[in-house]
Amino acid sequence: MDLGIKEKKAIVCASSKGLGKGCALSLAREGVNVTICARTEETLEEAADEIRALGGGAVTMVACDITTEDGQKAVLAACPAPDILINNAGGPAPGDFRDWDRETWIAALDANMLTAIFLIKATVDGMIERRFGRIVNITSSAVKAPIEILGLSNGARSGLTGFVAGLARKTVAANVTINNILPGPFDTERMHANIKVNAEKAGLSVEEMTKRKAAANPAGRFGDPNEFGELCAFVCSAQAGYITGQNLLIDGGGFPGTF
Repeated sequence: MDLGIKEKKAIVCASSKGLGKGCALSLAREGVNVTICARTEETLEEAADEIRALGGGAVTMVACDITTEDGQKAVLAACPAPDILINNAGGPAPGDFRDWDRETWIAALDANMLTAIFLIKATVDGMIERRFGRIVNITSSAVKAPIEILGLSNGARSGLTGFVAGLARKTVAANVTINNILPGPFDTERMHANIKVNAEKAGLSVEEMTKRKAAANPAGRFGDPNEFGELCAFVCSAQAGYITGQNLLIDGGGFPGTF
């Protein structure tokens, strides 16, 4: 299927690895010109080389921390009028809420709620004027089924979800959609870091805990970031203009609910 987004311009946040890179790869494969960003220049360059090897859309790199005002300005200077915005940032560390002070909470909100809101604010009106826009927020399956040790993430991402629910109904008439994609367990560094914490709490080896986590999913495995990227590309497609304000779960069937 031709997704109808060739030569569109996209910002893909936190895209040197993991789910962000999966999204950048899939969009570039469709001919989208992608602006990718991450804090570590070396891994960002490796990701850019991998994306360019596809022979699809052009790649622009911005080494920055997207959760800061300076980082957001740098990315928007590199791509001031994006047609597609993929909001993504590394999740806060797991732990016990009794150990988190106000500064810890503010950092989590900045990374996983406010950064996305400010980037939407900076780009959505231009999308409305051009009569095309696709905004995708990478959140978490924890929005539907909270994970006990990820309280910071549960709270911040749920706040973003509530914000999007109202805004997405105001922009869709201009062919600007805003959706959230909720990943379950994917084979990323973030997931393996959480497994390590769980293993230590349970007194198990990381290898054993990894096997148990994979076996517990109905699919019997972890997701591949490329699978996530392909879903993201479709949600950004010309054909997806009637999908907005949705929380699209991609978790191998891990969430046990009907709705």
